[in-house]
Amino acid sequence: MEGPDVSHGALGHVGAVARAVLTPTGLVGAALEATWLGFHLGLYPLGLVGARASHRRTGYRVDHLSPVQRGLSVCDLDAAQTPILLIHGLVDNRSIFTVLRRRLVSRGFGRIESINYPLSTQDVRAAAARLSDEVERLVEETGYERIHIIGHSLGGLIARYYVTRLGGDLRVHTLVTLGTPHGGSYLAYAWDSPLTRQLRPGSKLLAELAQPVRECQTRFISYWSDLDQVVLPQRNAALRHPDLNVHNIGLHGVGHGSLPFTRSVVHGISRALAHLDSSGATVTPGVSEVTRRRVRSV
Repeated sequence: MEGPDVSHGALGHVGAVARAVLTPTGLVGAALEATWLGFHLGLYPLGLVGARASHRRTGYRVDHLSPVQRGLSVCDLDAAQTPILLIHGLVDNRSIFTVLRRRLVSRGFGRIESINYPLSTQDVRAAAARLSDEVERLVEETGYERIHIIGHSLGGLIARYYVTRLGGDLRVHTLVTLGTPHGGSYLAYAWDSPLTRQLRPGSKLLAELAQPVRECQTRFISYWSDLDQVVLPQRNAALRHPDLNVHNIGLHGVGHGSLPFTRSVVHGISRALAHLDSSGATVTPGVSEVTRRRVRSV
């Protein structure tokens, strides 16, 4: 795509963000985004310490747990103990998941890990290969053959490549993506690097991800928002692929950085991960069912 067309398209999508902001919900969302950004910047240095962080509840006693935590452990120990791996986005670290992680623990999930991939990462494929090693380590440590992954922004794209191109669906039950540029982002034209070229609409990497994956066993849940200022156009954060079992969830008035902090997102993730099924479908009434290998329109 040539420069003038890219500039025109990017300006149009920036205008869409501006229109979303200039609504009552959008104004509140923009204020919350600024608040969460300040909170995250304060935690950012702590997230740089070490390559991994984990929360692990050991033993079988539940009397010391809160009623909510105890409820999940008693009703479905398998769901409560299935490992959850958190993967951050570009120029970020695991501190972006501070609130999400605590809220998942408070809801009864017993094994949550977050990793930092190098800030110098310039290739989604190479990052996905490193992710494969991390998943195998987690599987070996916990004895669980399948895990869940939650990826914010670029982290979701790395996880998607691992799942759909490197056979990771055998290890990943559910992949949740938050503001991930599944269809690319015009913002990637703002600077030129091997990585940003992969994140542009129509890139070779995105074309590879669009190839058939008919036997993929992973279920996908993709959150996107009309106030996302990083993924342009915003609907490119929805995942559309005819072979994948996808549930796209559109939000109004939630900024890119606010997605891992938003209460409705945390609640939705908790409900989805609390119910396991080999096909990826939910098994309890009242939980939004994910239809097998069908992309839901948004």
